[in-house]
Amino acid sequence: MKKILITIALLALAAVSFAQNAGDKISFSATDMNGKSVSSEMFAKNKVTMLNIWGTFCGPCIREMPDLAKLNDANKSNGVEVVGIVIDILDRKGNVDSRVKSSGEAIIKKTGAAYTHIIPSKEMFGGVLKNVQAVPTTIFVDSNGNQIGEAYLGSRSQKDWQKIIDGILK
Repeated sequence: MKKILITIALLALAAVSFAQNAGDKISFSATDMNGKSVSSEMFAKNKVTMLNIWGTFCGPCIREMPDLAKLNDANKSNGVEVVGIVIDILDRKGNVDSRVKSSGEAIIKKTGAAYTHIIPSKEMFGGVLKNVQAVPTTIFVDSNGNQIGEAYLGSRSQKDWQKIIDGILK
């Protein structure tokens, strides 16, 4: 119940603002769920990267992950990659909460979402994540690291995300 109330409160706050602005350059360095270093240089290998910001407490986030996995597989040949950012994995001191990380790993396995999932760095909370006030929030990034369009709030089906991706690729 507490998690539901938190999610509702976050969604209510989302009307204010929830990501960077279109055209803003996104820059970061962090690690993924496997402990591998990742950075915004990852954008260069794709035409478009779909950054899906999610939380382990978020039902809509988890329910859309199987579709995001299918979307990732279906669009690799088009130069599109899905990347998750697990927003609630750090504690208030900026350290990885091992309990939340384990929960995230279980969710990823259960949903088949085998694409890259990033553990956000403190730097990311002052940058790409600074105005995220609800999850899931999804932003698209070009190969130069620039945000494409506005952020998308809420979950969508594979079909609906595909329409958005097709529009971006045109």
